[in-house]
Amino acid sequence: MKNGKIKSSEEIAKHKAIRDEIKKCFNDLGSFGKDEIDAALELIEIKSLKKGGHLLREGDVSAKTYSIISGCVRQYYLVDGEEKTTFFYTEGQSIYSPNNNSERIPAKYYLSCVEYTTLSVLTLENQEEMYRRFPVLESASRASLREELHNYQEMLATYITTSPKERYLNLLKFRPELVNRVPQYQLASYLGVTPETLSRIRRRVFVK
Repeated sequence: MKNGKIKSSEEIAKHKAIRDEIKKCFNDLGSFGKDEIDAALELIEIKSLKKGGHLLREGDVSAKTYSIISGCVRQYYLVDGEEKTTFFYTEGQSIYSPNNNSERIPAKYYLSCVEYTTLSVLTLENQEEMYRRFPVLESASRASLREELHNYQEMLATYITTSPKERYLNLLKFRPELVNRVPQYQLASYLGVTPETLSRIRRRVFVK
């Protein structure tokens, strides 16, 4: 039992399978003993949230890093009462903490689960402890962060320089899974159009 919640047998079995996969990842990165891996796993929390559950709300102060194991998380801002979607995180992607040891800055955005989502969670303190024990993990994490930053910059440049139709075609090319996993109004917000405009774009794309 954690945080007063009793996990179902299915959830316990799923989390055990996830921890087994994490162990394999450790072994792929280097030669670690069983005791070392078990100690590292003690620093990682496996968390599952229902559809609509929030990892973060505007005003919250958080120093946690999340890695999506299964599911989808939406990042959005609330502007004059309207949700502005800026990103969708899916399997294999990480959500890095904006804070460090010297900063505790309230978040300006929300992180909400689009569907039932399972994540690994690392607090900043536990992350630093893991890097201290396993320097190879820090190198791998920094490389991953650089790649994700590059991808985000490319995405932003594409958003600025393309038309709504081109953005939708790029979505179909690079992240087609979102079309069937994300509600249309959220997808429209992500593309910077209204749901009605997105419907027209989809008809023009598929009806030729």
